[in-house]
Amino acid sequence: MATKKYTVTLPEELAEEVRTEVGPGAFSAYVTRAIERQREHDRLGELVDRLEGEYGPVTDADLATAEAERREIERWFEQQGAGAVPRGKAA
Repeated sequence: MATKKYTVTLPEELAEEVRTEVGPGAFSAYVTRAIERQREHDRLGELVDRLEGEYGPVTDADLATAEAERREIERWFEQQGAGAVPRGKAA
């Protein structure tokens, strides 16, 4: 990917904290990854807005169901070492 140099203004403390953690040679790569993650976050937000406009907002019941499913999947992965199969799933 081609690169181009830009000038940005950052809070000094934040920039120095990052530079200290990643080193001066990795600062641009760190900022690039941060911008990429923010763009992904923004696009996901746009998708959520579009889906909620089409199907309505996510309810507390929807969130509870999704959380229960997440926990079930997590348990399944934890049990993989023991050869267990999740409830309702055939081996």
